[in-house]
This record gives sequence, C-alpha cells and structure tokens, in this order.
Amino acid sequence: MLQTESNVRAKRPSPRIKRDVSELSLLFEISQTLDRSLDLRDEVGSVLKAIANNTGMVRGTLTLLNRDTGELFIEAAHGLSDSQRERGHYRKGEGVTGMVVETGRAVAIPRISDEPTFLDKTGARQKLERSEISFICVPIKLGNETIGTLSVDRLFDDQISLDEDVRLLAIIASMIAQAVRLRQAAMEEQQRLREENLRLQNELKDRFRPANIIGRSNAMQKVFDLIGQVAKSDATVLIRGESGVGKEMVASAIHYNSLRATKPFIKVNCAALPESVIESELFGHEKGAFTGALNQRKGRFELADGGTIFLDEIGDLAPTMQIRLLRVLQEREFERVGGTETIKVDVRIIAATNRDLENLMDVGTFRQDLYYRLNVFPIHIPPLRERRADILDLANHFVEKAGKSAGKNVRRISTPAIDMLSSYHWPGNVRELENCIERAVLLSNDDVVHGHHLPPTLQTAEASGTVMKETLEATLDNVEREMLIEALKNSRGNKAKAAEALGITERIMGLRVRKHNIEPRQYRTARLV
Repeated sequence: MLQTESNVRAKRPSPRIKRDVSELSLLFEISQTLDRSLDLRDEVGSVLKAIANNTGMVRGTLTLLNRDTGELFIEAAHGLSDSQRERGHYRKGEGVTGMVVETGRAVAIPRISDEPTFLDKTGARQKLERSEISFICVPIKLGNETIGTLSVDRLFDDQISLDEDVRLLAIIASMIAQAVRLRQAAMEEQQRLREENLRLQNELKDRFRPANIIGRSNAMQKVFDLIGQVAKSDATVLIRGESGVGKEMVASAIHYNSLRATKPFIKVNCAALPESVIESELFGHEKGAFTGALNQRKGRFELADGGTIFLDEIGDLAPTMQIRLLRVLQEREFERVGGTETIKVDVRIIAATNRDLENLMDVGTFRQDLYYRLNVFPIHIPPLRERRADILDLANHFVEKAGKSAGKNVRRISTPAIDMLSSYHWPGNVRELENCIERAVLLSNDDVVHGHHLPPTLQTAEASGTVMKETLEATLDNVEREMLIEALKNSRGNKAKAAEALGITERIMGLRVRKHNIEPRQYRTARLV
C-alpha cells in the first residue's frame, strides 16, 4: 500500500532501513521482479513499490537520460501523481538529480530545506514539510556512463547516518543497470536475428526455385541456381547425371522459365528410336522419300520451331546422325529426308545423357566437335544418395501422388520406413523411389506406409547398409520395435497409453521398451510424420 507522509509520521517507523535478512529479502524480491520481463519499463514501478514496502521511503523516482536531447525525465515513480511526474524534467547539472548524472556520484541530503540545489521541480514536497524530508539520489551506470538516477524521499531522523541507505540504493541501482545491460544485449541479439532472418528471406526470395522440381538440399539448390542463370538465354544446355535423377524435369524447368515458355517443348529419346527412323523423326521426310512415306511429314526440329527441343540420351546417337545434328547446331538448318529444300529453324537445344561422353570420345564413338557444341552450359544433377535431405520431401510427394491415383488417403510414412528410405543408396535414383512408394501405397491398408510395405531390397543389409538378420526371431523383433515406436509416437511418449493401445500391461511395455533400447521421452513432442 502506498505510504503517505502523514501515515509514516503517525506510525513513526524506525528511520533505519531494516538490515540483514530484511535487506536480503528486498534484494531477492527486486531481482525476481527484474527477471520477469524483457521490457524494463514494465517492472521499474514494481521495484519502487518493493523499496517502499520494505523501507521508510515516502516516494521514489527513477529517471533516465535521453542521449539525443541530454534531458532527464522520470521513467517511473512511487508516490507521485501523473502531473507531478510530467514536471520532473532536468538537464545535466540541473538540481541534485542533474548533478548526480553529471558527476556520476551519489548524493545524500539530510534535510532538503537546507539544500539550495534541491529544486523540487515536481512540486511534491510541501514547504512546511521540507525540513522533515531526507533525499538520497544514486547514479545508474552502464560502465563509466551514467544513464539515469534512482532517488528516494524518507523522513528525517538525526539519530542515523544515511550511508546505509546510500549503500542499499547503490546496490539496487547496480541491479537495475545490470538488467538494462542484459536487455540491451537481448534487444541487440533480437535485432541481429531479425536482420539475419530478413537477409536470408531476401536471399531465398531472390534464389530461383523451379515449381516442377522438389528439392531443398544444397546440391539441388546449386542446380536451381544454374537453371535460373541459363533459362532466359538461348544457350545450348547439356544435362548430365545418372539414370533416374530427373534430367527431363530440369530440361522442362529451363524451357518453361525461358522466353520460349509459350512455344513448343519437343522431347526426343535418342536411345528409344531405331537408327533407321531417327533421321526422319528428327528432320521429317518428303512424300515418297522411302517405302511407306505416303505424305510429307514434319520432323521434331521443325515442330519445335520457336521453342525448345530436348534430346535425351544424346550419348546413344548413331555416328551418322551426329554429323547431321552438328550441322543443325551450327547453322540451325537442315533438309527433310528425300527433300532438297533447306529449312531454317529457330530452336533452342537441350541435350541430356547418363553416358561418359569423354570416354566415348576417346574410343571414337562420339564426335569431339559435337561434344563441344553441346557442352556450352553443362548442368550436373547429383544422384539421390548425395542429396538425402530431399528423400523425405520426394517420398511425401509420391505418397500423395500415388494415393490420389489409387484412390487411397495415405496420410504419412512411419518412422522405421523413413529410416529405411534414408539409409538406402538408391541406385535407380528418384525413379526408383517413386516406384517403391507407389508399391507401398498399394500395399497399405491403414493409411500409413510401414517398413514392411517397402521392397525387400530396402530391408536387406546389402541394399540398405543396415544390419538385419533373415531369421524369424529378428523379423519379429523388428516388427515389435516398429509397433512400439508407432504407439509411443501416437501417445506422445506416454507408456501407459501406448501399452493400452497395444493391448499389453504397463510392465510388459516397460520390459519391451528396455529390450529395444527405446527412449519414450524423445516422442513427447514429436510430430506425426
């Protein structure tokens, strides 16, 4: 409760601040108060109230220095009205408060009526009472800089020295300064984190990410960066990588993010076309050019005019066709099979291969001049085993895709299944992963992809790099462990609820958990994946 001067006079408490236990209790209370909020302004009033409740303080103020204006203002007060607080403004060196800030030294005035430098700008002390009021003001310092003051009014008592009061207020002022220092550091760290977060957001915003490719690994981000750099140009691109990594997806991303996006995107698999028909497929033919050529037919290059042609498996192209392709790359012109008219095309060429073209050049099956024409802007797509961070995202995408196709609502992949997917080395890359997930979705009967739904190759030591014995006991142990983990995830690590779900006692649950070295606590905040 707020103490008025009349109340204090009537009770006539001891003028000395309670020592030892009372002082420690006050300091502990102030420490807890200052720890409650990052905003010191929320708690300073409570600090002054605590001082009033534990000492003979009549009123108290905390002033802070505005570095820009050099003016002191009252940040918080106890025993002052709002209008009195508003009047409490000082300049450095002005009055006792301004002098404490200027000198950085505490001041104790036994009677304010005897001190001409005491200005009482707030007007809170009546003239008749000034001879009964002592005033103590201590600086609040950050290092060598004084940032404000802590001051109190108390009733005068000529039997005691004010030194103990000065000491106690200096300790409290030091605690306030420490709280200010910590909050400044916290605010600076928050600001640094905000700026760093904003920088990263802007960086990510500026970085290119194709809509048709899933991947958040660093390896794929490098691929995305290359796609973004080359897409707007007409440069010939050579995409390299193992079979199944998604070379066609990259070619599609380049085309649909280019200036030719509204024009044709024609795909040709050079390995799938017999050598006898590939020339006609690429360049077209005239009527009667060969047996069965009943009509004139446009080739893929002519159909791609204005757009992009994607030549997949370019390393399997026959040597004779390599010569004709080289001319198209150089001149952007060709003749149909059986024709004499030279046809010019405006077409961008993107090629892809999983073959070692350098080795093919060494053995003479791939032309060196064609290689250099194609290898203007090479993009290497890393295999899935080198970008494991993408496996779960891809798996979830394929689960959703396969679920829609099969008319199933498969909602998630179990933790053991995720571990198996992450451990496998994926020789067939993304294509193999999609096939595995499609199979698992078809086998699922509880809206969850479990480990036993995945192909056997993922469940052997040779394929996955995990130790699994092909015995009945080992298989049962694996199934038991998977069921325990699933039950603990669903119960957020609660063994009693997990035991109830599995239809076993808590004792057996505890034994099984210890047997499989499972830590239930790690599933208390786990999200269902």
